[in-house]
Amino acid sequence: MSSPSSDFLRTLAERGYIHQASDLEAIDAAALVGRLTTYVGYDCTAPSLHIGHLLSIMMLHWLQETGAGRPIVLMGGGTTRVGDPSGRDETRRILTVEQIEDNKSSIRQVFSRFIRFGEAGHDAAMADNAEWLTKLNYIDMLREIGRHFSVNRMLSMDSVRLRLDRDQELSFIEFNYMVLQAYDFVELSRRYGCLMQMGGSDQWGNIVTGIDLGRRLGTPQLFALTCPLMTTASGAKMGKSASGAVWLNADLFAPYDYWQFWRNTEDADVGRFLRMFTTLPLAEVSRLEALGGAEINEAKKVLATAATALLHGPEAAAGASETARKTFEQGVTADTLPTVEVPWGEIEAGLPIAPAIVRAGLAASNGEVVRAIAGGAISVNDARVTDRSRVVGPVDIVDGVVKLSFGRKKHVLLRAV
Repeated sequence: MSSPSSDFLRTLAERGYIHQASDLEAIDAAALVGRLTTYVGYDCTAPSLHIGHLLSIMMLHWLQETGAGRPIVLMGGGTTRVGDPSGRDETRRILTVEQIEDNKSSIRQVFSRFIRFGEAGHDAAMADNAEWLTKLNYIDMLREIGRHFSVNRMLSMDSVRLRLDRDQELSFIEFNYMVLQAYDFVELSRRYGCLMQMGGSDQWGNIVTGIDLGRRLGTPQLFALTCPLMTTASGAKMGKSASGAVWLNADLFAPYDYWQFWRNTEDADVGRFLRMFTTLPLAEVSRLEALGGAEINEAKKVLATAATALLHGPEAAAGASETARKTFEQGVTADTLPTVEVPWGEIEAGLPIAPAIVRAGLAASNGEVVRAIAGGAISVNDARVTDRSRVVGPVDIVDGVVKLSFGRKKHVLLRAV
C-alpha cells in the first residue's frame, strides 16, 4: 500500500514492527477512525514473560497511544493447558492448573507499564480464555467448530509440518491448539468487537485460521498483523543473557541486568532497537544511530536507560545507569549490583573460583570459567584471576561482599550469610 493514513500504521512501519498483514488498507481505515480493537494472546508457561514478547506489547502500546483502537491482553489460562507447538521441537510440559494460575498472576503485572487499563474509550481490557474454553462441551465443539477445520490444511501449517518433517512427535492435544486459538479470535470478536489479532510471525498460520473461522461463523471481517521474530545483527536469536532468558519480571531478571542487556547491544542494532523498544522520537533515534566510533556507546546507554525506564520505571533505570557508571568508570563496588547469597561456611572453607562464577550466574559451566580464566576475563574484586585453582575465601570479603566479574561488563556480588 502507499503511505498509511493512520498514525498507528505509520508509526509501526517507521519503527519496523510490521512483518505480515492480511489487509493493510482495511486495517489502516479502521485505525484511522479509532475502531481497531486488537488483541494479543500470552500463554502462562512461566512466571514471567521474556523479552521476545516485548515487540507485541509495544505494538499494543502504540495502538493505544495513537488512538487507533482498544488493546486487549488475552491471558491463556485455557490454552496453556494444551500447549502451543509453534517454534517447538518437542512437546511442552503439561502444567497443573495451580501452576498456570500462579504464572498468570505473576505475568499480569508487566502490562500496566506499557498500556493503560480501564473502562473508558481506548482503555485496555484483560481477558482470560479459560473463561470460555474450560466450559466447552467436546461433542458440541466438534460439531459447531471442528467441522470448519481441514486436517489437510492443518498439516500444512509450519507449526505442525516442521515437527512432522523432522520425525518429532506432535501430540494430539498440541494439534488442537490452533483450533482453540482460532476460537479465541471469534469469541473476542463477539464479546469485545475485536477486529484484529497481532503476534509474532510464527503465529501467522494460527491467526489466519481464526480469520477463516470467523468468516464461516459470521463475524465481521477479521484481520491479522504480525511482527518479525527478533535476531541480532550477527544472526543470533535475541533474548538470552549469560545467565539465561531475559525475563520481564524484576524478581527473575534484575533492573540492573536488564539495563546491561541493552547496553551490550551490537553496534549495528542500536538504531533498530531504539525504534522498537523505546518511545524516543524518531529524529532523536536518527541522531543517535548516526554516532560513530566510541560515541556509539553513549547511544547504547540511552537505549539501555530508555528501555529500562519503560519496563521498570525511571528511578530503577537511573539507578542502574548510576551503578554502571560507578562500577565501570570509577572502579568501585556498587551495592546495587546483582547479589547472590552463599553460606558463610562455603566461603570460610574456600569456594573454588569456577563454581563461584557459575553460582553467580556469570557462566554456564566450570569449563567456560576455565576458558575465561585463560583469556584473562575473570576477576575477583577487580583483580584478574590467572590461577584456575584460585578460591574465594574470607580474605576476599570487603564490606560483606565479594565482587566477581566476567569481562568488563558482567559483575555480581557474592554475599556470605
